[in-house]
Amino acid sequence: MRQSTLILGILVLVLLVIGGSVAGSYNHLVTLDQAVQSQWAQVENAYQRRADLIPNLVATVKGAANFEKSTYVAVAEARAKVGQVNVNTSNLPNDAEGFQKYAAAQDGLTSALSRLLVVAERYPDLKATQNFEDLQAQLEGTENRIAVERMRYNQAAQAFNTTRDSFPTVTIAGLFGDRFKEKAYFKAQPGSATPPAVNF
Repeated sequence: MRQSTLILGILVLVLLVIGGSVAGSYNHLVTLDQAVQSQWAQVENAYQRRADLIPNLVATVKGAANFEKSTYVAVAEARAKVGQVNVNTSNLPNDAEGFQKYAAAQDGLTSALSRLLVVAERYPDLKATQNFEDLQAQLEGTENRIAVERMRYNQAAQAFNTTRDSFPTVTIAGLFGDRFKEKAYFKAQPGSATPPAVNF
């Protein structure tokens, strides 16, 4: 009788330790997942700020110069493409394919804005207007914010993915199906490793 009580006690203790370990791993994954979601919201916030600045920038450029129509049309189209990307942005960190589509659309907008600012350099009257200078400074600041938020998102995703893929957490994460999928990363635009040609 005493031996069976001892075995039962040991069994209960082992089950409590295993249950505590599973609960602790689950709670840690939830904490890291929430950090990724929070950082993703910051990335979206920075993208929204940029999207809100674009109409003002384009209107200022249009009004201040006989500007190349194709350039601001390209910006407007790139901005529209970002809005047309049909993905659930709240779950985007868990959807690698949707994440890449969304990032590609945002990269296209970044590229179109860069072309707009390069072309604007050819117009001294435009560069001299206070509105354009203010908008350009705000846009440059926003692009810097986007870069910082993307970096912070990648750091949060890396912390989650490292923990998720470590043993024994990987087995526990597997028990919950898609709840703890690996998070996608922001990557450099294709061709960005090639240094730009500089002509003097």
